[in-house]
Amino acid sequence: MPFDPQLQELYDRRAAEDVRPLYTLTLEEARAADLAAVRADAGTHEPVRQVTDVSIPGPGGPLPVRIYRPSGEGPLPVLVYFFGGGWTLGSLDTGDAICRSLANAVGCLTVAVGYRLAPEHKFPAAPDDCFAGVRWAVEHAGRYGGDSSRVAVGGDSAGGNLAAAVTLMAKDAGGPELLAQLLVYPNTDQFADTPSLRESTDPLLFNRRSVQWYWDNYLASPGDGGHPLASPLRAPDHSGLPPALVITAEYDPLRDEGEQYAARLRESGVPVESARYQGVTHGFFAMAGTLDAGRRAVAQAADYLRGAFARAATRG
Repeated sequence: MPFDPQLQELYDRRAAEDVRPLYTLTLEEARAADLAAVRADAGTHEPVRQVTDVSIPGPGGPLPVRIYRPSGEGPLPVLVYFFGGGWTLGSLDTGDAICRSLANAVGCLTVAVGYRLAPEHKFPAAPDDCFAGVRWAVEHAGRYGGDSSRVAVGGDSAGGNLAAAVTLMAKDAGGPELLAQLLVYPNTDQFADTPSLRESTDPLLFNRRSVQWYWDNYLASPGDGGHPLASPLRAPDHSGLPPALVITAEYDPLRDEGEQYAARLRESGVPVESARYQGVTHGFFAMAGTLDAGRRAVAQAADYLRGAFARAATRG
């Protein structure tokens, strides 16, 4: 399909401004440019009842956590969310608009977990931090009006990769129990050689060079990419993982591996819903202020999570 008209406008503006790919910038420049782009396209950040920033113990030192509480009486279900940025870029501010929107639309306590970034901190620092964040959220949800018996995880891009990794970690550790996973265009296989990856060469878009740059930053050695916590698609067993919603984008080098992961979960008996958004590219989920498709995808994610939490409440 052709580009979504709103994406075409954004693409043309980037071309006119000669926007440089992030992988051609210094690390400091790339982090600043990424945050500026997210803020420009995220739209007005929704107010929520309360936002609380805390620092929690992590395996490598303190971790920043931001807790979003919407209106409504508790105890509220809990979503633990991980921001994207190729494990290299991003911060709690990157995912702020998404977390506010999901907190309000789902009616859940949303806990955004900050994690150590590469290349300063290589794999497995990020999944270790995220799992510590989930455990903390389960243990302390009640203090902030949350229901520790109804917890889901989610994230976009590298955050989706980390959400998938956390479900594998929770399964292997025997808990905590997670009700659902929201995976938005996740990285799932460092060794992917898919049509969507091979075809993504446009320097004005997230492309295959972008993907490789992030993996190079993240992994201490290419062999580490075979670990299931780096490449969840390569886990030997996906049975027993929480139900999933997997969202992909047509013009995204990660499209095929995200859809392969959805298929693998289904084959393993995991209930899966999946949706490919046509005409848009990687990152559209964070562009709800610019792209109608981004707003629709956030609404779909919220509907899915509301349903998952409601079913758990009924069973309880």
